[in-house]
Amino acid sequence: MRARWQPWRWPIVTAAALFAIAGFVNAAAPAVVAVLTLVTFAFYRGLTNRDQVSGPMSALPPGAVDPNGGPLRRRGERLADPVADDGRDRVGIEAFGDPALLVGGDYRVIAANTLARALFGDRIVADDLRLVLRHPLILDAVQLVVTTGGPVEREVTGLGSSDGAYRARVVDVGTAAIGRRTLLTFADITQTRLTERMRVDFVANASHELRTPLATLIGFIETLQGPAAEDEPARRRFLDIMGREAARMSRLIDDLLSLSRIELDKYVRPQTLLDLPPLVSDVAKTLAMRLESDQRHLVIDTGETEFRLPQVVADRDQILQVLHNLLSNALKYGRSGSAIHVRVERLPAVGSRAEPMIKVSIIDEGEGIAPEHLPRLTERFYRVDTNRSRSIGGTGLGLAIVKHIIERHRGQLEIASRPGEGTRVSFTLPESARPAAGAAPQSSQK
Repeated sequence: MRARWQPWRWPIVTAAALFAIAGFVNAAAPAVVAVLTLVTFAFYRGLTNRDQVSGPMSALPPGAVDPNGGPLRRRGERLADPVADDGRDRVGIEAFGDPALLVGGDYRVIAANTLARALFGDRIVADDLRLVLRHPLILDAVQLVVTTGGPVEREVTGLGSSDGAYRARVVDVGTAAIGRRTLLTFADITQTRLTERMRVDFVANASHELRTPLATLIGFIETLQGPAAEDEPARRRFLDIMGREAARMSRLIDDLLSLSRIELDKYVRPQTLLDLPPLVSDVAKTLAMRLESDQRHLVIDTGETEFRLPQVVADRDQILQVLHNLLSNALKYGRSGSAIHVRVERLPAVGSRAEPMIKVSIIDEGEGIAPEHLPRLTERFYRVDTNRSRSIGGTGLGLAIVKHIIERHRGQLEIASRPGEGTRVSFTLPESARPAAGAAPQSSQK
């Protein structure tokens, strides 16, 4: 194999040639030799630098610089340039599952992924972070990272046009070659904070709801043990109140346990086939005495005179609970002597609705509900009229239970009302035209 010509041989060959030439010149030979020597070494220096740039990577030590003070490149490697790196940075930052920004040492936003542009707007790219973001906690975190070099986390709200909560993390990702750069990521923790708040509110509300009847029971027991021990009329009256309060506590505990069981099965879809019209009739029979005592009657329209409604895939006990809760509410809050309408109908698959649904609507003729209360009716322990709800035995969990059951069945719950005109509560369930795999028909009787 032919040996490679090494650059260090050039001075030797050149020197030998110079001394050979010097033997044929006169007294001016030293000056000529000096000039030729300078030219030779300048030529040799150029060859050496060219070989370092274009030679193999092993020939260039890490961090090597050229005689002019700039970094040398290995073969196929380009010098880092923040402007030239923008395209590569944009591609890399898109890999983040959260909004992410890459900021240069001059606070210029070098790149932003799609989620960040959706949160802050497209104008954030190539602009000064201090002008487009203007969030003191974020800017303070960036400054702290620039100063200390360590990662910094902050929990912030009010970013962009969103009212959500974010955990911002700021990390120094700069190097000596590319200069100072800072990476900012924003993890959305809005749902986590809402869940925590709901959990805290739930514990506080449940404790309050249990404490009230419990305090009543304790007070009456002390009274019966003391001043009213021999007072027969007072004892009977107190015992009646204690019985109602104990029953209220029992209903509350039952509802709490029911809600917990529903949440445990939230992601388990029911697998049994069910006919809805017989279930409506079953619930009507259980409420017959309450309807009669209030001079009320049910008007049930299932549409079965025209066609037979398809079955739904549903949990029988849970759908019975939904119907019982909604009809009980219509009894409690409707006007005495008025009718309660129950309508069951089929909704075909149209538009955004990908599959046909069976819709059940319960309509009362009561006082109605003001519009500002409608969005919060399914919150746990939320009541439009607290005193009235408690006086008629409500726990504040009925509609929350209904909402969770319908969500488990992949349906939708809708509440519409106008003051003075009554309330319509509707829910939908996906129909099953034919038995699903593993599904078994279930009788309406149990």
